[in-house]
Amino acid sequence: MSVRNTAKTERLEARVPPDVKAILSRAAALQGRSLTDFVVGTATEEARRVIRESEVLELTRRDQIAFAEALVDPPAPSPALREAASRYRERQG
Repeated sequence: MSVRNTAKTERLEARVPPDVKAILSRAAALQGRSLTDFVVGTATEEARRVIRESEVLELTRRDQIAFAEALVDPPAPSPALREAASRYRERQG
């Protein structure tokens, strides 16, 4: 995705040490991209990965089986859960 292809853009500035800029510039050149396109593209990919990891719950095989069994045959509500549900209903009218 090129930064210039968007209808409206916002400015983002970052101060980095010269050695960091040199590394980023070299990587951008190796990919035939501008420094801006490289930094924005790479940061966007990483941001999407971080968001995906925080939103997707991965379960072990054992946890998947336990979850499926709880859906098929849910346990009876505990006394504490029954009491909480009763208080909730009272508050909601």
